Amino acid sequence: MSIQIRIDPAGVAEVLRSREMAAAVDDLAEQLADQVRAGITDPDIAATVDVDSYLTDRAAAAVTIAHPAGLPIQAKHGTLTAAASALGLDVRSR
Repeated sequence: MSIQIRIDPAGVAEVLRSREMAAAVDDLAEQLADQVRAGITDPDIAATVDVDSYLTDRAAAAVTIAHPAGLPIQAKHGTLTAAASALGLDVRSR
């Protein structure tokens, strides 16, 4: 016995762009930002951790360290990567 599954691309797109999905993505991005802030010892740098929510073909969010020291901190300590891993997110390079 075989089971056929048909994916409805329009339905999937609707779910990925929904308010509920955007809220879930935003919540996870805020959790990630909190983890990143906790991993930065300098309060001036930690205060620059930003969450930017946006919509493409799906709800999305970016977490950045906006301070000029952000890139060196990530390069040396992997602060963003470690925070993402702590939340169970899969981190891959493109």
